[in-house]
Amino acid sequence: MRLIFVRHGHPNYEKNCLTDIGLRQARAAALRLRDEGIDAVYSSPFGRAVETAQCTADVLGLPVQICEFMHEMYWGNQRGLPVFAGGQPWEAALEMIRRGENVNDSAWPRHPLFDNNDAAAEDQRIGKALDEWLRLFGYARDGLYYRCEGNANRQRTVALFSHGGSSSAAMAHLFNLPFPLFCAMAPIPFTGITVVRFPLEAEGLFMPCLELMADGRHLPPELPDGR
Repeated sequence: MRLIFVRHGHPNYEKNCLTDIGLRQARAAALRLRDEGIDAVYSSPFGRAVETAQCTADVLGLPVQICEFMHEMYWGNQRGLPVFAGGQPWEAALEMIRRGENVNDSAWPRHPLFDNNDAAAEDQRIGKALDEWLRLFGYARDGLYYRCEGNANRQRTVALFSHGGSSSAAMAHLFNLPFPLFCAMAPIPFTGITVVRFPLEAEGLFMPCLELMADGRHLPPELPDGR
């Protein structure tokens, strides 16, 4: 199976929809994706992701199916406790780098820049829900890695439209990377495309393979990529 992550286009966050620029980005992404052999289109329930997904679904003649768990992750602190940079995990990761600290530390949720941040709990939520979803396709989490089950539909290509935060958390989980490391190493542009491949045949444990990361080459120069 191939799993294609796509970030939404340029948004109007207040109205939870795409701007005119975002729609142009989404249409450009749809043209880029039309020959990828996609046979199912999934989306976060948030409007900006659904609108982006709909452009590709229209090109392919497919419905948009909703993945509730892939809504944008929440950050900050709902209890009103102080949190660095309003809780934005990308800013916290960059601050760790500025200080010369290790963004590859698995104990990052306890770091002072993250310990009051709801992003840590959201990271756990998304990873758990992603594994439950992947099991529907026949791929079961087993410790740090995955194994194929008998019902694995290995020829499928699935597109999943979501957000910078939720997709970063999902991909960090797939590859056993700390979330701050992924935030720092792989900023995803608007409608950025990432392709993850699960093996057609595998005995025992395996890790998914990364074919393409945060690709925004379908965007013309006049469209901002949001990184």
